[in-house]
Order: sequence, then C-alpha cells, then structure tokens
Amino acid sequence: MHTRIKVTDQEKLTLLYERFRDVCLVEKEVWKEIFMPREIAQGPVRTNLQDRYDVEIDEPEIEEALDANIPLGSPALAAAIQEYRAHISFYRKI
Repeated sequence: MHTRIKVTDQEKLTLLYERFRDVCLVEKEVWKEIFMPREIAQGPVRTNLQDRYDVEIDEPEIEEALDANIPLGSPALAAAIQEYRAHISFYRKI
C-alpha cells in the first residue's frame, strides 16, 4: 500500500489542476489518478519517472458537474475546475 501526502503548495496545485483538466479532456471522463513528471532538483532527468497523484472529489455532484463540462471544451472545464477547486484534492503517492 502506498503512503499518500496531500498537496497543499499553491504552485504545485496550479500545475495539478491544469494537468487534471488536460487528462479529463483527452480521456473524456473524470480521472481518479493523474501522473506528473518527477521534479528533480539537479542532475540528469529520467523522463520515464513520474509521480502519481490520487484525485479526490468530495461530492458526487461536483464530479457530475465537471463531467458535464468536458464536452464544452478546455475553457469551460477550466472554469468549472476553478469554481470547484475547494472540492478537488490531490494526494501524492510515495
């Protein structure tokens, strides 16, 4: 079983919300897990290493609203994610 850490850093959250939007648009459904390139402070970067994040939406109605905005495109989905971001949490698996 993986240990999980809730992401609270605002800069990282901004990137995760953008990644969440992009993944939802490509896959046409609300995802429960997303991947981000692993951040390496220095040295060579292996592009095949990714951090895994669990996505939790705390109310089914919010997930339905996000799902309904997917066919409307990126701006509509981004606006919905912005509106409901207090209900969307990301947990990094370590």
